[in-house]
Amino acid sequence: MQTLSLSTSSPTILCLGAHSDDIEIGCGASLLHLLGRIPQSSVHWVVFSAEGERVEEARHGAKLFAGERVASIDLHSFRDGFFPDAFGEIKERFRDLQRAVDPDLVFTTWRGDAHQDHRLISELTSQTFRNHLILEYEISKYDGDLGAPNVYVPVQTDEADRKVENLISAFGSQHDKYWFSGETFRALMRVRGVECRASSGYAEAFYGHKLVLGAGSPT
Repeated sequence: MQTLSLSTSSPTILCLGAHSDDIEIGCGASLLHLLGRIPQSSVHWVVFSAEGERVEEARHGAKLFAGERVASIDLHSFRDGFFPDAFGEIKERFRDLQRAVDPDLVFTTWRGDAHQDHRLISELTSQTFRNHLILEYEISKYDGDLGAPNVYVPVQTDEADRKVENLISAFGSQHDKYWFSGETFRALMRVRGVECRASSGYAEAFYGHKLVLGAGSPT
């Protein structure tokens, strides 16, 4: 099984989410894992649809998962479910990001996600950050759109526990949603842990569409 590692001692991680809880659901445990092992890392946090109480929830989520490592939090208010109608405006925000951040790793939504907002953010991510390592995360939902990811991040049991606890703590507005539960989040991490034989039994999985393998010194 191929192992990928970040190449710099102080990597910059860019986290992109369409909605306030996407990042935390999709890659929360992986973030906890990476930040715990790379003390010099920093995180830029961007959410494209955060309005009303969801604004504070997004900020709370970023602080719970990234803490003092958060270099910036950018929250936008594009209408949930209507991102394709705002394509031009959202693309301009990506151009702003391109000028502001040169990330070593980008976490974003999956291009095969059934939610149109997620697909658009993923499309613009790959258009904007063409020379960067991009990992597209998954979010389970009613649509039944889970696929076969090809990149795994095994996480420790306490990291999986913290992910679940942080999600429940940060996103009170979602507690009435039938799918928003610790059992849901833990179950997917358990399945992905089985698939990659994680020693703890837990992992998060991603789609990596273009990865470059190098060996030795360049000639």
